[in-house]
Amino acid sequence: MNQRRQFFKLAGLTGAAVASAAVSRVAMAGLPEPVIRSGPETAAPYLPPDGRPYRPVVTLNGWTLPWRMNKGVKEFHLIAEPVMREFAPGMTVQLWGYNGQSPGPTIEVVEGDQVRIFVTNRLPEHTSMHWHGQRLPNGMDGVSGLTQPPIPPGKTFVYEFTARRPGTFMYHPHADEMTQMAMGMMGAWVTHPKHPHPQIDQVDRDFIFLINAYDVEPGASVPNIMTMNDFNLWSWNSRVFPGIDSLPVRQGDKVRIRVGNLTMTNHPIHIHGHEFTVTGTDGGPVPKTARWPEVTTDVGVGQMRQIEFIADEPGDWAFHCHKSHHTMNAMGHNLPTMIGVDQRAVARKIHQLIPGYMAMGSNGMAEMGMMEMPLPENTLPMMTGEGPFGSLEMGGMFTVLKVRKDQKPGDYTDPGWYEAPANTRARLYEGPLPESLRQKSVPDAGKAADAHSGHLGHAMPEKASDDAALKVVKPRQHQH
Repeated sequence: MNQRRQFFKLAGLTGAAVASAAVSRVAMAGLPEPVIRSGPETAAPYLPPDGRPYRPVVTLNGWTLPWRMNKGVKEFHLIAEPVMREFAPGMTVQLWGYNGQSPGPTIEVVEGDQVRIFVTNRLPEHTSMHWHGQRLPNGMDGVSGLTQPPIPPGKTFVYEFTARRPGTFMYHPHADEMTQMAMGMMGAWVTHPKHPHPQIDQVDRDFIFLINAYDVEPGASVPNIMTMNDFNLWSWNSRVFPGIDSLPVRQGDKVRIRVGNLTMTNHPIHIHGHEFTVTGTDGGPVPKTARWPEVTTDVGVGQMRQIEFIADEPGDWAFHCHKSHHTMNAMGHNLPTMIGVDQRAVARKIHQLIPGYMAMGSNGMAEMGMMEMPLPENTLPMMTGEGPFGSLEMGGMFTVLKVRKDQKPGDYTDPGWYEAPANTRARLYEGPLPESLRQKSVPDAGKAADAHSGHLGHAMPEKASDDAALKVVKPRQHQH
């Protein structure tokens, strides 16, 4: 708590007044009270208390922002402010976000809604708000210096437009983007269809999250905003595994997952045990005649992808980015490859001098997850998370789709680990093994190849030597 108080004090924001240079006094007098939430747990779907009805989404490790109806207009209030975000138990990062969290709360509306969003700036610098992918008046597009003046610290601007088309969108600043987006300023927006739509099916479970990335040095708590490529925390909604909640569904449910990417690279999102179709982008629903089955879809920078599938295979199914470095935490990318080198004694001595020192394991990266050397404060292990059979050796962009026959409709509680039926789980084999077969040469094929190429060939020996040994050669760097 002291750390949080000091963070706000340093930003010069304690007790900042909500004022406005762009909102009339009448509007300010009726400003909707902002709703703040800081907990990292996935909130239950927000059932619309008024306005047009819709089937709500579930924001992974997030929540939906409540609104008020004011003479037929749906009004929201976003507070841009410094926040403390727990990435996973044991690591909390100082970010910028909205209404107590990064990313900010999801905004849900219905096609045709008149919306009014008040944006109050409690940051130490100016900001703006861009409604990514929306059709709206040019003056509401939120590009600082182009379509509007920036929102100064302590001031409130208001944005008004009609939600013209259904789909999945995002919001983020278009002011000092390198700093503000690197600090976590972003959120999701869903516009539900007003009437049954021929390209948008009804689903039983509808999840949404944003992909973001940070560079936080071991022992630090503030992201390095100058990083362009070498991030070490790849996250979903500013959470990393094992801090990312599972996706519990009922067997037979039709499931939709909406994914938005605001990092600086693409992410091949992959699901186990099921195939899906990409049913929408931030450009709108994909015509059904243009869809095809997939198990991995690439989500590019600044894009949304909406996937759907029938959860008909019971079990605990991995769901993750397929870039292997993106399923690790706090990874240093300049580590030398030390496979085959026993370095335990040397590592202990170096660690006494440099507490943050970590070297790659001599038998691979999994060994590092079992090391007992202490980590710097506020730092997560590279690979962590426990499953029913030991360490999952994962981090970053990883969670579990949990399909259960007895999961009740509307129940999003974690059902625990899957109990596989008898004889349906991989197991240790202790029987006899067949003798290994070695490849034999085919002289005729070798001669034919020699005749064709005009060069003398070397046929493989008829039988491999019994005392043949496997020799491991470590690659050498080229000398210049």
